Amino acid sequence: MIRSRAPVRIDFAGGWTDVALFSQEQPGAVVNAAVNIHSYATARKTTSSIRSVDGLDGSGSGEYEINTRTLTDKGFKSVPERDAKARTGSQVRIYSADYDSYEEAAEIKELEYDGNVDLAKAAIKRMNVDFGLEIITRSNAPAGSGLGSSASMGVALVGALARLVGSVLLPYEYAEIASSIERHELGFLGGKQDQYASAIGGINFMEFSGEEVKPSKLVLSSDVLYELEKNIVLCYTGKSRLSSNIHQNVVDTYLAGHDETLDALKNLKQIAFEMKNALLKGELLYFSKLLNDNWDNQKRLHASVTNPQIDSLFELALNNGATGGKASGAGGGGCLIFYCADDREHVVRRKLQDAGCNVIDFGFDFDGLQTWRVPQQAF
Repeated sequence: MIRSRAPVRIDFAGGWTDVALFSQEQPGAVVNAAVNIHSYATARKTTSSIRSVDGLDGSGSGEYEINTRTLTDKGFKSVPERDAKARTGSQVRIYSADYDSYEEAAEIKELEYDGNVDLAKAAIKRMNVDFGLEIITRSNAPAGSGLGSSASMGVALVGALARLVGSVLLPYEYAEIASSIERHELGFLGGKQDQYASAIGGINFMEFSGEEVKPSKLVLSSDVLYELEKNIVLCYTGKSRLSSNIHQNVVDTYLAGHDETLDALKNLKQIAFEMKNALLKGELLYFSKLLNDNWDNQKRLHASVTNPQIDSLFELALNNGATGGKASGAGGGGCLIFYCADDREHVVRRKLQDAGCNVIDFGFDFDGLQTWRVPQQAF
């Protein structure tokens, strides 16, 4: 049994310019940080014998028995052999704890993309698994958070499956495979910054030219790191969003040649370069200003990037001690990021909570993807 975890990211500047469609015309740049909010994957080899508990047909019961191990809302547990009956068994079983969603198939080639745990299905196919398999996934990030949780889960799945099949990969290879699964196999729109941040960890400046990525870790002083962790408020609006819809809106305006969109993308890239320098110099007030500049240009990409709820939350935060902020990821909902004036973050946190937001505590994750073998006594 192999487990893995991969962090999500906060994107500080330059988001959208990492999308290959844009960066093949004009190279892009982003600044982001992996944070200790993780996606987890467990992958376990099984034999071909799969059994079901008497009286359970797997339809909504929440319990499935695999080799006399039952999957419940508390995980897999052993059951007496006499309580199970043999069934023509599936070779693959997948469970998403986040959506309480199951999938099974007699053979890997029978897995079909139907909107149910498709990321896990695609990862299994891509990693050339040729044995019976159980997978369980779980993420600590809220659904539709804008923190790159699907990319984080993709990296975690690739990491766990690679170790299970005996492949040894470099961090950038995990990122590239996870990105290829989402963009080419499943047809998701988006760039590569999320997968790279998840795989390598840390605070990064990344440059993009078409499919090429050049990540560089930013080595910041402990003073700057601690100040960032203290003064940044990360909040979930309570409204998830489909980033693919917003991506399509921005792509459509880009392909239509809208000057507003083209100029905004150019500015977002420049802001990323300026933010990289601000962080290296410890100029956090300027960092805060650049968050605002980035948000102003994000909103110029398409009207769906913001909405009245988000606008009102920005007004609330900026009137109570925040000096800069932006929406995480594509925008339209999910998480917002605010940088606060000295010893004002507690006021901003309280005001956002009173407005119905969920404030998410975090720290930076410098480890990136981690995989491990579960000790025998643990299962």
